[in-house]
Amino acid sequence: MYSAGKIEKMAKKNLEKIYGEKSSEASKRISKAVNEFISIYGEGEFSVFSVSGRSEICGNHTDHNLGEVAAASVDLDIIAVARAVSGKVIKVKSEGFDEDVVDTKSLKPDPSENGTSASLIRGVIDGLKKNGRNTGSFVAYTTNQIKKGSGLSSSAAFEDMIGTIENHFFNEGKIGFTEIAQIGQYAENRFFGKPCGLMDQIACAAGGFVHIDFKDPKNPKTEKVKFDPEKHGYALYIVDTGGSHVNLTPDYASVPAEMKAVAGLFGQKILRGISEKTLVSKTDEIRKKLGDRAMLRAIHFVRENDRVRELFKALKNDDIEAFLDVVRESGKSSATLLQNCYSVTDVKEQGIPLACAVAESVVGPSGAFRVHGGGFAGTIQAYVPLEKEKVFVKKMSESFGKDAVTKLRIRSYGAVKVL
Repeated sequence: MYSAGKIEKMAKKNLEKIYGEKSSEASKRISKAVNEFISIYGEGEFSVFSVSGRSEICGNHTDHNLGEVAAASVDLDIIAVARAVSGKVIKVKSEGFDEDVVDTKSLKPDPSENGTSASLIRGVIDGLKKNGRNTGSFVAYTTNQIKKGSGLSSSAAFEDMIGTIENHFFNEGKIGFTEIAQIGQYAENRFFGKPCGLMDQIACAAGGFVHIDFKDPKNPKTEKVKFDPEKHGYALYIVDTGGSHVNLTPDYASVPAEMKAVAGLFGQKILRGISEKTLVSKTDEIRKKLGDRAMLRAIHFVRENDRVRELFKALKNDDIEAFLDVVRESGKSSATLLQNCYSVTDVKEQGIPLACAVAESVVGPSGAFRVHGGGFAGTIQAYVPLEKEKVFVKKMSESFGKDAVTKLRIRSYGAVKVL
């Protein structure tokens, strides 16, 4: 049996570097995962990997129109214990789920696998091969702190994990985080059946705060910076308002569709490159042909891109007040222009604006609150002064459930080999 103490001794430097004050907790998780791995796949050599979840910081619904996004890796992660094996079969047993067994002799999308983790494994291997990378087989056991539906991108982290294992086992760790992320997106688009953007995968793999510019979607520009809100007196939380994402696909689809429809009136496929002045010059035509909401969403896109650049400037200047001002403006724009804080198909369910209102009432104007992720239902992001953490957690837990409030810390390492 591998004890937490033995794991901590084996990977002491990496654990402290990746997990900080949570290194002892991480060693216990890894110890348990290692013992589960051995019980399933037997004794022998193994490696341990970690991939973080992510939080969108600014750039709400901009990536699908080739805009800019600010995101960050967070300290909730997937841990995998893995071993390279011979043959063509990959086996992954995730805690709480049946084992995925994927024969990589066939790398064509299988409709029967749509929406499953097996499809993501197959898709990542195909993506690596298409990029001219080496591939091979392995067995792995994973344990995941990133709750599905939390807005922290559990599926993107899983895709990055498969790519990271392949990277270290068969490519000497030479594949960069952007390529790992692109391969993950390819797997999710082509094999899993979800037309996602690339922001989630990059943010999970990168580590720290990352600015992503999607102007060239095949070669997105990324820039990382270190910044810790807690050192400036603020804690980062997400609050799950309990809203259901069922039947929200039309709401999500309407955002890029309306933005692109506006772009079409200017002879473009996407909004990137169209200024607010140009948009306003055709206000009457846009209103008549597409309606007011499409115009408002287009204005949100243009302004949100500018905010991403302002926010990253604040991060580089270590300016917490400027940072929080941008977060507040982003939240306001999502609520009033983008209009993705609740679905118009069920106006009685407005958990996101309610959570923001309750948080502001408890914390006051010193805090900053915004929709987190795609919106319409789900989570909010909150920056809370450290001296008001207790009252914030108490009230939000009373209002939305004891398990609704999750504290996050920014993690400097995204997709990484631990041991």
